[in-house]
Amino acid sequence: MYQLKEFSLPPNFRGRSAFLVQFWWLVQATLFRFSPQFMYGWRRFLLRSFGARIGKKVIIRPSTQITYPWKVKIGDYSWIGDDVVLYSLGEIEIGNNTVISQRSYICTGSHDYSKVDFPIYSEKIFIEDGCWLATDVFVAPGKIIKQGTVVGARSSVFNDLDSFSVYAGSPAKLIRKRGIE
Repeated sequence: MYQLKEFSLPPNFRGRSAFLVQFWWLVQATLFRFSPQFMYGWRRFLLRSFGARIGKKVIIRPSTQITYPWKVKIGDYSWIGDDVVLYSLGEIEIGNNTVISQRSYICTGSHDYSKVDFPIYSEKIFIEDGCWLATDVFVAPGKIIKQGTVVGARSSVFNDLDSFSVYAGSPAKLIRKRGIE
C-alpha cells in the first residue's frame, strides 16, 4: 500500500524555479495556445525564450503541450502536430526532419510503483532524424527511436526501435524494414 504522505520531488526535478514553471504554464495557456495556426515563428520564439533548443523552420501547432521547454530539443525542419504532449519531466530530443503526429504522447516520467513513497523519476527520450510517429503514438520513458523509423498510428513504444524500420501495435512490433527512395 502506498504512503503518499512520504512522497517528495527529487531536488531540482523541474530544472527551474516554481515561479518560472508557473509563468511558462501561463504563457503556454495564453500566448502560445491562442496564437494563430500560421505563427510558427512566434511559438518557436516563445519556446526559445524559455530555454528550448528549437531548430530552423520547426512547425509546432498551438495545441501542443510542453511541460518544461528547457528540457526539449527539436532539430531543423521537424513537425509537432496538434494536441501532441511533450511530457518533458526529463529531456526530450527530437532530430531533424522528424514528424510527431497529432495526439501523440512523449512521456519521459513515471513513478516507481514498487516503493511505498511512490517516487517519481524521469528518463530521456531520443527520437532521431527522419522519423515519423503517426497519430496517437505513446513513447515510454527512456526509449530511443532510431533514424528513419516509422511508428504506426495508436502504437505504444516500450522498447528501443531499430533504424529504417516500420513498427506498429501495442507494444510496437517490427512490421518490416523500410527502404527510402
